[in-house]
Amino acid sequence: EEIALFLAIHKLKQPPTIVKQSVKDYIVDPRDNIIIECEAKGNPVPTFSWRRNGKFFNIGKDPRVTMRKRSGTLEIGFRSGGRPEDYEGEYQCFATNDLGVALSNKILLRVSKAPLWPKEVLEPVMVTEGSPLVLPCNPPPGLPPPYTFWMNSMVPIPQDKRVSMGLNGDLYFSNVLAKDAHTDYSCNARFPFTHTIQQKNPFTLRVQTSRKVAESTPNFLSPSGSESTKMVLRDEKLLLECIAAGLPTPTVKWFKKGGDLPARKVKFENYNKTLKIINVSEEDAGEYVCMANNHLGSIRHSIFVQVKAAPYWLDKPTNLVLAPDENGRLVCRANGNPKPNIQWLINGQPVESSPPNPSRQELGDTIIFRSVQMGSSAVYQCNASNQHGYLLANAFVSVLDMPPRMLGPKNQLIKVIENNRTFLDCPFFGSPLPELRWFKNGQGSGLDGGQYRVYINGTLEIKRARAEDEGTYTCLANSILGSAENQVRLEVKEPTRIVRAPEHQSAIRGSTARFNCKVKSDPTLPITVTWTKDDKPLNMGWRKDEESLTIPNVNEGDEGTYSCTVKSEIDQDSASARLTVLEEASLNPSVSNRPDPPIDLDLSDPAARSIRLTWIPGNDHRSPVTQFLVQFEENRWEPGRWQNLSTYPGDLNSVILQLAPFVNYQFRVIAINSVGQSKPSRPSLRYKTSGAAPDAIPKGLRGWGSKKDNMEISWEPLLDLERNGPNLRYNVWWRRKELEEEWNNVTTMESKYVVQNTETYVPYEIKIQAMNEFGPGPESNVVTGYSGEDKPTDAPTDLQMSKVDDTTAHIHWKPVDLNSVQGEFKEYRVRLLYYWRESSLVPGLVVSKEKKTKGFYSTVAGPSGILSDLVPYSKYKMFMVVANNRFEGPPSNTVEFTTKEGVPDAPRFFRINRRSFDTIHLQWDKPLEPNGILIAYQLKYHTVFTHKYKLTLTFRLKAFLWCLYLLMICSPVRAVSVFVKVNVHVISHCTVEILYVSLWDENRLSDALAVTHHGPEKHSLFPLFSLFSCPTLCLCVSPAYIDQVDIATQGWFIGLMCAIALIILILLIVCFIKRSRGGKYPVRDKKDLPLDPVDQKDQDGSFDYHSDEDNKPLQGSQTSLDGNVKESDDSLVDYGEGGDGQFNEDGSFIGQYTVKKDKDETEGNESSEATSPVNAIYSLA
Repeated sequence: EEIALFLAIHKLKQPPTIVKQSVKDYIVDPRDNIIIECEAKGNPVPTFSWRRNGKFFNIGKDPRVTMRKRSGTLEIGFRSGGRPEDYEGEYQCFATNDLGVALSNKILLRVSKAPLWPKEVLEPVMVTEGSPLVLPCNPPPGLPPPYTFWMNSMVPIPQDKRVSMGLNGDLYFSNVLAKDAHTDYSCNARFPFTHTIQQKNPFTLRVQTSRKVAESTPNFLSPSGSESTKMVLRDEKLLLECIAAGLPTPTVKWFKKGGDLPARKVKFENYNKTLKIINVSEEDAGEYVCMANNHLGSIRHSIFVQVKAAPYWLDKPTNLVLAPDENGRLVCRANGNPKPNIQWLINGQPVESSPPNPSRQELGDTIIFRSVQMGSSAVYQCNASNQHGYLLANAFVSVLDMPPRMLGPKNQLIKVIENNRTFLDCPFFGSPLPELRWFKNGQGSGLDGGQYRVYINGTLEIKRARAEDEGTYTCLANSILGSAENQVRLEVKEPTRIVRAPEHQSAIRGSTARFNCKVKSDPTLPITVTWTKDDKPLNMGWRKDEESLTIPNVNEGDEGTYSCTVKSEIDQDSASARLTVLEEASLNPSVSNRPDPPIDLDLSDPAARSIRLTWIPGNDHRSPVTQFLVQFEENRWEPGRWQNLSTYPGDLNSVILQLAPFVNYQFRVIAINSVGQSKPSRPSLRYKTSGAAPDAIPKGLRGWGSKKDNMEISWEPLLDLERNGPNLRYNVWWRRKELEEEWNNVTTMESKYVVQNTETYVPYEIKIQAMNEFGPGPESNVVTGYSGEDKPTDAPTDLQMSKVDDTTAHIHWKPVDLNSVQGEFKEYRVRLLYYWRESSLVPGLVVSKEKKTKGFYSTVAGPSGILSDLVPYSKYKMFMVVANNRFEGPPSNTVEFTTKEGVPDAPRFFRINRRSFDTIHLQWDKPLEPNGILIAYQLKYHTVFTHKYKLTLTFRLKAFLWCLYLLMICSPVRAVSVFVKVNVHVISHCTVEILYVSLWDENRLSDALAVTHHGPEKHSLFPLFSLFSCPTLCLCVSPAYIDQVDIATQGWFIGLMCAIALIILILLIVCFIKRSRGGKYPVRDKKDLPLDPVDQKDQDGSFDYHSDEDNKPLQGSQTSLDGNVKESDDSLVDYGEGGDGQFNEDGSFIGQYTVKKDKDETEGNESSEATSPVNAIYSLA
């Protein structure tokens, strides 16, 4: 077909080819015009002619017959009269051009018929109750055959096991009952073409009843006799029928002698009276037996089925294009039963009557061509026929002389997804047939093999496209007449996929819902992302972007399934999620939106091991139920315990439950949605299943010896629900393996049995079966067990070492006879008399002499092994024994050996003992395992940067200690002791600036902090708290890692700091004196002063804590630069040197960091609240 298509596209000369024709058996409706199809292609365009019943059909002489233009299709019209039956017959179409003649099939034309039922008078049918009856139908022979059915009072007769219609249309009664008496049993025939129904005159059936109806044994109504034959054609449908009479109504069963019925193809119909096999094949032939039986007896009938076959193709001839002087062949192979006859024709004429051709030779089903020449083109027909049908095939032989040509588009660009299988097409043609090869990027040899495969039609397959497969692929077709090539550009792209898919969610009405759809794709491929709701486009009111969909103001109409689809030009991906809208008042959806429990549980359709459970679902509260969980409780084994039985989809409310025998069930149902589970429903009524023999086989069957002369057989007992009945017991069988002796048997209710007086370690075959009062269950598979083991008698000999280093040793020994093991050989075990150190090697080292074991499994003639994980520089002893599952044998000879020196372990500890300004004292202990003689210790060290913190903080002097306290708890150092040095600088008479804070680890040498505070009072040292329990806070200070020498240790810097501290001290003293001295000011100035609010806030943002008395200016105090009255924040009272102390907010903290003057003040402060970092923080709030 591809060759013919090429020739047609390129307008080359081509013999005719039939492309369309009517079916072989052509039945037409007499009410319509008759159309007999025949179409063909070729170059030149073919002309058409017809034969009818083997003779030339002259179309021009019959005005009712016309032929379509450029086609051979016939149209026969009857508007001007005529009978369709006059045109019945066998038609064949001939398509002809200069290169040959093609033939259609022989088309048998027949006109559909729907004859009337013959008129007849039917006498009433009299029959005795219980007797069999056949009401004949005998429909008229229509074309095609009609479909028959029986009716009674215009209602179809219900058919069952007793009353049914046979394949021939007759109505069969296996036994007649009094209720069968009717006056209008009518057989009807429906004709498919005319769609008409013909009705036979009705039968009247009268039944003679009696007080007692006699029962009868089965006998066949159809077919008759004890055997019959049936012939069926291959690939058709086989129908076998057996209808039996008898009272009670017999049951019909089918089987095939010498084999099983083909389960996949067999179907039983008409209440088992009809056996149907579809697509019959030769292996379906044989003897089929139907058996009818009731409790009085049985009867059999054998049907011998023969399978014949119309011809079918094994090798159909195909078109052949040859170059001059080329060779070729046409093959026509067909099979059938009986074997078909093969006949060759040339241009519609038998080969025998055609002109002789020296380049052509006919050999049965094959025609061989040798050195063909131009002008020998023709159309060959192969006809395979037997008594059941025929096959006809056309194949042209075209002799052409043509250089290679490419048939596909030039320079195609193919884009594929990475890791996908890829095909690059390169259709080509030439005569003689060119050789095709593929190249990549114009280099190398042809691509074929490995991940590449070249098909005969020129297609290149890349089994798994990768990024390195990108490039330009060239296909090159070569022949003796020339060459042609084409190129395909391949681009390999990353797949388009959704990496973050939308997820199912529930949203409260009125809220906002958001679905994510994050996409990853090839950057060179443009993509489009579309959203749909329930497979429909979304409204424009919703906000969509590339990676999400936002649904504002959710309401009930928004509920549904949302799908995100991302597409590129070559692939796509999609994902979906469901939105459930919850009630607006549901503030706790986990409780209020769980479904209500199902109600009205009902049991129906009881069976031995099943029952139907039906329920009414409860309210789902706008969160659809996804599953129903059915639970059961039984009152025999575990009363009161509810167990899961099965889960079912949320759209079901009636299910068949599969049950176990001998269980008294009751059921309940739980509804499940996305929020959670409902409460259980109310239990159903109880249903008790009947008992049965066990279905299960005990698991874990094994046999092993607990003593040397016994075998203990054990198994896992059946579960309670596997018992299937009362009085459960186990049948146990055992026998010596490979001795073919009789089975020993015992019945027990336990889960093990001990066989006594066995030989030592011999194999036994074991099997088990469970049984109860209803019978035995299935037997288990046979397993192999062993009797008990005894102590091995022999010891390994010639144990020796071949190579010893610091941690491993190679050992060798001579094995024992396996019969001496007296059990299952497990391993050779090496006993290690644990090493000890000689005093001359490592003096004073005490070692453990605990024995260790290592196993070696080896049955070779010269076994060996490697003993690893030894301690270097140690002396070892060892011996070897043979072990089975229970015992160890006698020891071998003892061997001593010494391991070599190895690398020592690390010191047991290493620490800084003490340090000074330029000296560190270190301490360590020798290693636990020196692994040899220690000769030296090597110390390595390097410089570590200090952590420097720099911040600027302006504050009032009264708040200095508070802020410093915050600085301490914000330090990132945790669970270590820290020394903190603070440098300050005076900004004004009442503020200071912290220039920098330097922190470094004192390595557990100090447990307290100290800060030198330079204030207006004397030089004071304030002890602070330890940071061993300091919480780590996340703000306040950021560390700066500075790689420089610490200037705090430089002499010039210390001198400068001392000078600055002295200046600050002087300024603080001056500030203190000025604020403490009383001063005079004009009355007018005092009168104009504004009232102070209760709480004053400084310009720097800090708050003052004072009493109402402090709101009044002191006598003689001066105004600040902005004219406001400034209270005495920095008075001696604030520092504990006068007054009663004004720090009521957290006086205890200040008391711990203030120098007191007298004992009474000290005692007062001691009674205040204890200091803690948390209290300090609250005091600042």
